[in-house]
Amino acid sequence: MNRPRSSHGLLDPVLRLWFPALMLLLLNGCSSLGYYSQLASGQMQLLRARTPVAEVVADPSRDPALRAHLAQSQQARDFASQHLHLPDNRSYRLYVDIGRPYVVWNVFATAEFSLSPQTHCFPIAGCVAYRGYYSQGAARGAAALQQQQGMDVAIGGVEAYSTLGWFDDPIISSMLHWGDERLATLIFHELAHQRFYVQDDTEFNESFATFVEQEGTRQWRAYRGLPPLEDAETRQRDQFIQLLLDTRKRLAQLYALPLPAEQMRQRKAAQFERLRRDYRQLRDSQWAGNKRYDAWINLPLNNARLLPFGLYDQWVPAFAALFRQVNGDWPAFFSEVEKLGRLPAQQRKLALARLEA
Repeated sequence: MNRPRSSHGLLDPVLRLWFPALMLLLLNGCSSLGYYSQLASGQMQLLRARTPVAEVVADPSRDPALRAHLAQSQQARDFASQHLHLPDNRSYRLYVDIGRPYVVWNVFATAEFSLSPQTHCFPIAGCVAYRGYYSQGAARGAAALQQQQGMDVAIGGVEAYSTLGWFDDPIISSMLHWGDERLATLIFHELAHQRFYVQDDTEFNESFATFVEQEGTRQWRAYRGLPPLEDAETRQRDQFIQLLLDTRKRLAQLYALPLPAEQMRQRKAAQFERLRRDYRQLRDSQWAGNKRYDAWINLPLNNARLLPFGLYDQWVPAFAALFRQVNGDWPAFFSEVEKLGRLPAQQRKLALARLEA
């Protein structure tokens, strides 16, 4: 990790913003002190370690591959503001090397017979469907405690996250593992959260950012004269996600039935076996045996492992339909998204369902 720096005067105003928010968090009770302390410590380490990307790119002692990645990232960053009308600020113009594959690990949890996530509420972000930990060990410990209470639990590593414009978010070394295009998609996704965010509606926020990421990537490739992503790859991803969303729908119908626990447990297990069976049939009949999702599908399945797909993909078709309605005009699209975000929660879901239909 880079030695601590002041990020050219950024740290003092950040401290003035951060510690009042931290005090609000700590007022939630002593039992949460350890959790919020690790949040504060992890965020502060990122803030202190930031270095302007321009300095890294210009430094001949740095790894040439890193410098090339970061130089390419700034072209995508400029494109995000100039063409996608995403915020134009210092976010993703700074860099941090964290020395680990993920910046945080999110813990998702549901009741045994429910697809509703256990939510956690914060002063800035509102209520979200997971709890983040800067240590993988801490995430595993929290997950184990919830499993002991009979919850369905899943842990997911996160390459990047947004502070919603409160701080200048850096490019993190964890964002670089999958190449220049993946880095660009992450920048588009996280800046979308800065562009608009609705408290207490994770499905809306993540689906919106996922659409911006996908459409932004399509336009970024076209801008550079590259062909669209391979149709087969995109189709396979969409078909896999649809399998998971269909499974969620069947499980939701199952959990609404007045069944004894043991019978419910058996039918739940049967649904997950059906998911595996449907996946293998799809893989072998239409994907020429491509095993790209085998590792995921062969791990133990539960409600919590399905949560991210419902959260990140649920309303993507609705936002795509809205984008078509405004003829691909980004400012008009964002204006319509803001109108949706101002609706009461139930009306917002109904409006998204109408768009999707």
